Amino acid sequence: MSSQTIQFLQSCRSDEDIDIMKLVDHVIVDAVRSGASDIHIEPWESSVAVRIRLSGVLNELVHLPSDLLPKIVGRLKIMSNLIGHETTLPQEGRANTFEEAGNVVLRVSTFPTIRGEKVVIRIFDPRGRSFDLDGLGIEEDTLATLKGLLSRPTGLILLTGPTGSGKTTALYAALHHLIDRSGPSISIATVEDPVEFNLPLIAQSQCNPAREYTYPTALRSLMRQDPQVIMIGEIRDAETANIAVQAGLTGHLVLSTIHAASTPGIFARMINMGIEPFLLSSSIVGVMGVRLVRRNCPVCTESYRPEEALLRRLPPEQVEMCQFQKGAGCAACAHTGFSGRVSVTEMLTVGENLRDAILEKRPTRQLEQIAVADGLQTLWVKGMRRVMNGETTLEELMRVIGMEGF
Repeated sequence: MSSQTIQFLQSCRSDEDIDIMKLVDHVIVDAVRSGASDIHIEPWESSVAVRIRLSGVLNELVHLPSDLLPKIVGRLKIMSNLIGHETTLPQEGRANTFEEAGNVVLRVSTFPTIRGEKVVIRIFDPRGRSFDLDGLGIEEDTLATLKGLLSRPTGLILLTGPTGSGKTTALYAALHHLIDRSGPSISIATVEDPVEFNLPLIAQSQCNPAREYTYPTALRSLMRQDPQVIMIGEIRDAETANIAVQAGLTGHLVLSTIHAASTPGIFARMINMGIEPFLLSSSIVGVMGVRLVRRNCPVCTESYRPEEALLRRLPPEQVEMCQFQKGAGCAACAHTGFSGRVSVTEMLTVGENLRDAILEKRPTRQLEQIAVADGLQTLWVKGMRRVMNGETTLEELMRVIGMEGF
């Protein structure tokens, strides 16, 4: 892909000739056209590094002279209605773009560093964005279980995974599934920080901590709004966790996300927040762990053999059965060997055995063993299925999931 940013810089005779507005616009256009999810503009020792995140991996776009940083940050602050002269405190804002950039919405975050302000821009591109639950690429068994949980009238369903793993998209798709199933006969409300996409037939509310409108404040008020389904953008603190658990016990279906080291680890995380185990075991009906791995490019995929050190970690029979595939790199995939991403999930449902273990405050490792004995297929098992189908590489699975499956 040709870079408008580089072409523009090459057309400038000197740094003084660089039009900052045009430079920022070109960076945004390059990022949007490449399908990036984020833009990082960061002062390094001798330059301003501009990187874009493609399929979860940062790639360098261009390096700029260091003296351009204040002008670039200033331009982005104007676009997103931030305080221009404030350089010592973090700020967050939103900005709309222009037709050439696809009219995407930008979430701009500035952060002070010792070399100047770093800016990270999250790109929200509504074009072609689908919240069809069946079209997310979730494995069939996980999808069937999730739909079953969504048919329940009450309970707490949690999604966990790192930033950018698709949790919010999955939540929105779940809400769309409920609307498709029940139409206007169901009352759905959300509390988010921030609202990322506007959804039809759903009452969405955005937190505003500056006005003391926080998750707990919003949720306490929302409980008097007669909702049947509540979506909470993220459980971050004990008060939010307690309200979510109580709502799941008192006639509401609650969907939310929470960060934890592993899918079974959410129980320890919430117990550490002060939630009683008997409340967790009664309210949580399912936890879905979500990851995204890069998919092999369909144009240049070929057979290969991973490093022996990795193969020795796998069961010998699995190595013999698997025809490992990887992309060699071509113009279609920008010579990365990958094209797009595919989900790897695990769905933990709370049955009688797991419920008893939670009540006894068993360690996370034991909870996982009980869940596996009850039928849980772990992220590693699901990921290896993708590898054996030639959809991704063993190295990519290791990069995303790490040592969890060994």
